Amino acid sequence: MAAALKQKLTDDLRQAMRQGDKVTSSVIRLVMAAIKNSEIARQAELDDQDILGVIAKQVRQCQESIDAFKQGNRQDLVAKEEAELAILKAYLPKQMTRQEIVTAASRVIDEVGAQGPGDMGKVMGKLMAQLKGRADGREVNAVVTELLGR
Repeated sequence: MAAALKQKLTDDLRQAMRQGDKVTSSVIRLVMAAIKNSEIARQAELDDQDILGVIAKQVRQCQESIDAFKQGNRQDLVAKEEAELAILKAYLPKQMTRQEIVTAASRVIDEVGAQGPGDMGKVMGKLMAQLKGRADGREVNAVVTELLGR
């Protein structure tokens, strides 16, 4: 089964190359290389959920670069990274609000019967699989820590 998202990336790369859009084609090439590396590591093709995970990781790296460049007072590089970030985010589903994350986390906590901070691993494993690409891991971790710390 070929992943629909992978096909969309390929089509978008062709379109960007036709239009001479160097930034978009560069970003898509990086994402496709990361997907290929992940497939080689797993020795299996990635499905759409796994590809979203790869793209989310790229988004995280982009945001870290933006923070670093801001601290280094490099506005030229900040602008470049922000343009790349906008392209990457277009492939991710709409991000969940904090309240939506709290609702999903509460449901998983009930499902696994988590009692306290010691059950964090059970909750995070199941929850992150459900929310892959739709929520930032740090935000999810903060919500689960808060809920299990009650």
